[in-house]
Amino acid sequence: MATTVKNQVCAPSIVGGGKISGILAADSRARASNAILRSRCGSYKTTSSKAGGDGFSWGVTCGRTSTSGSGCRIPEASLFGTRPARSGFEIQSRKKLPSPRRSGGGMEPKAVQQEDGDEGFMRLKLAVFLSGGGSNFRALHASTLSNSIYGDFVVVVSDKPACKGCDYAREHNVPVLAFPQSKKHAPEGLSAADLVEAVRKLEVDYVLLAGYLKLIPEELVRAYPRSILNIHPALLPAFGGKGYFGMKVHEAVIKSGARFSGATVHFVDEKYDSGPILAQRIVPVLADDSGHDLAARVLKEEHVLYSEAVAALCEDRVFWREDGVPLIRRSWKGSAEYY
Repeated sequence: MATTVKNQVCAPSIVGGGKISGILAADSRARASNAILRSRCGSYKTTSSKAGGDGFSWGVTCGRTSTSGSGCRIPEASLFGTRPARSGFEIQSRKKLPSPRRSGGGMEPKAVQQEDGDEGFMRLKLAVFLSGGGSNFRALHASTLSNSIYGDFVVVVSDKPACKGCDYAREHNVPVLAFPQSKKHAPEGLSAADLVEAVRKLEVDYVLLAGYLKLIPEELVRAYPRSILNIHPALLPAFGGKGYFGMKVHEAVIKSGARFSGATVHFVDEKYDSGPILAQRIVPVLADDSGHDLAARVLKEEHVLYSEAVAALCEDRVFWREDGVPLIRRSWKGSAEYY
């Protein structure tokens, strides 16, 4: 069982050549019982061949093809790009390992023999950045515990390590790092270089922003290209950018007279709210809405949307069009549909 870390910020010790020690020890205890789960697709062996005329036909295990709803074939480029082959292209997928299943209603893994040579995805390592109560983090964490997301949170990073979101992390044995350094909230905060080193030492696969109010350092963006997600409480590109956060967003939407708002999940670049949009959900703006009314309606959709997007990342269901637009494949089962 993991050892509970209470009432402290598990900031790493930077000693001898920048080695990260404290957080790694806490992380190894917290993730002692992590399991590898079975892929929803069964087997994920990918082949490709040219399709006459308009594109490529992609075979995933038993010969299914990836075709959009309109009938136009879409060459699937994985999150990590494509590489040419004699027959066209091959999707570059993740390493997969045999999968244990969880027993009963508990959370302890129980290894079982794989059926029909099935392979499962390795559970990925996730980092979350937050500044407040962490409601989106809590929703994502619940999805990892229910195996809706094939991943585990290995660290929380915050500019306010005494916030409620960080308290929740400690209660669930997730180490907390302070970034950036500030006299008021985080005197123990890391530098950008030390933050990147800590995240890399933990072998984090994806970084998720969940109400983090600071700009992500360029060093981290460069270290994790196409691997940092953020959720924004409006329909980007409207009502986004520096200064648009929290209640300010919802009040601006109402004041504008917009009839719809919603939530947006997007990849992160060096600017506020300007990276490629991955997914959105829409909610109505009612005639008598207050900012708090609209915020509550949007937040409910945020929890669902973010979990769906992160699940897609962890299952290799995010693909990039040639024009740089990311798409989500709904499922590995049946015909390919994208949104």
